Amino acid sequence: MKKLLSLLGIALLSLGTAVSADSTPGDIIVTLGENLSPAQKEQLLEEMEVPADVETIVVSNAEEHKYLGDYIPKAQIGTKAISSSKITTAEAGSGLNVETKNITWVSKEMYTNALTTASVKDATIYITAPFEVSGTAALTGIIKAYETTTGEKIPEEQKQVANEEMVTTAKLGEDIGKEEAATLIERIKEEVAEQNPQTVQDIQVIINNISNELNITLSDAQTDQLASLFQKMQDLNLNWDQVNSQIDKAKEQWDTFKSSEEGQGILQSIINFLQSVVDALAGMFK
Repeated sequence: MKKLLSLLGIALLSLGTAVSADSTPGDIIVTLGENLSPAQKEQLLEEMEVPADVETIVVSNAEEHKYLGDYIPKAQIGTKAISSSKITTAEAGSGLNVETKNITWVSKEMYTNALTTASVKDATIYITAPFEVSGTAALTGIIKAYETTTGEKIPEEQKQVANEEMVTTAKLGEDIGKEEAATLIERIKEEVAEQNPQTVQDIQVIINNISNELNITLSDAQTDQLASLFQKMQDLNLNWDQVNSQIDKAKEQWDTFKSSEEGQGILQSIINFLQSVVDALAGMFK
């Protein structure tokens, strides 16, 4: 019996990331940039509506450079860690729900795509800063917090690929539009999961087909970069069903929000604001 219990214990430990006994739905963990002032920390904690005893993880600028240094210039990463986030564990199968504030370069869809690559799942994530920032550093903090709250260790190589994906998509968004870039990555993921390409040339064919389908023009360099990225994803042996399921759930939540009374009200407010700007400009010219 002792041997049987010992073997059972070893088997449970070997399940690794498949067991998440450390987290329950509703658990909250907060990440704060190391270089926030005391006043800025207080401001963000109030904005995120977190209790005083919430677990907090500090993200350093050195960590930002560790995961981003190979993909964007050091000057763009900067010397201060500012981006912060609130991660709330959700029910299994809920998917990812990402919202942002004061994040200018990385869209919530880009975060969602990159987080699925890092195997982060079933969580509500709010990313913010006390002023406008690019948002590239937030992914590091979210993954770090997810590991802490779930007890799941994400391999370093997987973290690197997720960060590379986020930066690659954001750069692509500068040329073809943020929404278009995020959609392109989503569709390529779907096809890679379905076709299981064996070579980088097979991946390039998928990229060309999807970009043509979406009426997106990519340069040869962009196609090669995406093919290299997805080849790295293939090497990670990702659970593609889980990846695409999390993306689909996120899109469902956004569609539900847009059709809700609250969502319609917010969208109408945006439309009214834009119309007021147009009317004001027209009045100036008159």
